[in-house]
Amino acid sequence: MTPPLLSITGKKNSGKTTLVVRLANALVTRGVRVMTIKHGSHTFNMDPVNTDTYRHYHEGQAERVAMISPDKFALVMRLDQPLTPQEVAARHMADADLVLCEGFKATALPKVEVFRRAAHHAPLFDAALPNAAAWRAMVSDGPVDGLPFPLFRLDHDGWLDALATWVEREFLPSRS
Repeated sequence: MTPPLLSITGKKNSGKTTLVVRLANALVTRGVRVMTIKHGSHTFNMDPVNTDTYRHYHEGQAERVAMISPDKFALVMRLDQPLTPQEVAARHMADADLVLCEGFKATALPKVEVFRRAAHHAPLFDAALPNAAAWRAMVSDGPVDGLPFPLFRLDHDGWLDALATWVEREFLPSRS
């Protein structure tokens, strides 16, 4: 089973990671089992060069490499094609109450956009976008006119608590 997914999206340097971290923490504090997925547009290495697992993957060309320690588990696997966040959540995060995804702006995943005027002149949201219906809310450092969904203002006290309450109501109705 796939848990509910919510994408935190926005332009580069808008504050996506900061919002994912703060919202995840606020929800975990409320007893929500939160897991996250980060979208990357480039490849990555989880191990420094010349570690054993790096060598297993790069020199040994292993298809999958798992690292297990007393308190963590990591799996790196080669892909022929990208996995969707829904596939990752269903395979590896089915026991989550909610999966927060960072990025994935072109998908149909429900979205909360972070828009800060300090970083950009206009938000990503445009009613003419083919996936415009995926936008469910926006977090911004000022007013944004004409939005067909809720706006949470960074300059208002209690915005994070209000956002967490909204997320619980909209995405975790059995908990509300």
